[in-house]
Amino acid sequence: MAPAREDLFNLPNLLSLVRIGSIPFMLILLYRPGRSAAWLAGGLFFVAGLTDLFDGILARKLKKVTLLGQFLDPVSDKLLIASLLVVLTDLGRAAAWMTVVIIGREIAVTGMRALASAQGFVVPSDYLGKLKTTIQMLAVFLLILPSPMGQADLHAWGQVVLWVAVALTAWSGLSYFISFKRSLGLAAVKKMRDSGIDSPE
Repeated sequence: MAPAREDLFNLPNLLSLVRIGSIPFMLILLYRPGRSAAWLAGGLFFVAGLTDLFDGILARKLKKVTLLGQFLDPVSDKLLIASLLVVLTDLGRAAAWMTVVIIGREIAVTGMRALASAQGFVVPSDYLGKLKTTIQMLAVFLLILPSPMGQADLHAWGQVVLWVAVALTAWSGLSYFISFKRSLGLAAVKKMRDSGIDSPE
């Protein structure tokens, strides 16, 4: 029981759990009127983004990279972005089809990774996937904050960044699919070789 408890309560995993736990508070604040609530929601989101940055760094520095952490980190990001996009769509700040594309991609990639794991190999995160997450978070951050701010229409800028995020989301999803297909083929060849069966020409 001790190892499981250690995996759950190390600092990087706790930061991921804090990120998940902050989601309901942000959703409540977004539905409250007034700029103060929007600022608080934006502040919470900013802190949540910092925990996303530091949990990975701490996991490597403290040598606390665990299976649970590898699950919690991406799942907490997906829950954070998906939940806020749904609310922003309801508030009229994000187009429904954009939210569907982003959430649909995450579901598809998660399914591919589960299938890859069942086949005995891993489809790792790449630079494009991490860039996609960063741009998504920037778009959501701009759409959360009160607008206008001085002469800047933050929600208009958020819409522009969201378009970029959707393009990166689709591109990275295609990249994951190609990587998955290639890895699946290599795994099949390896399995045949291990079984003493020649691979087809």
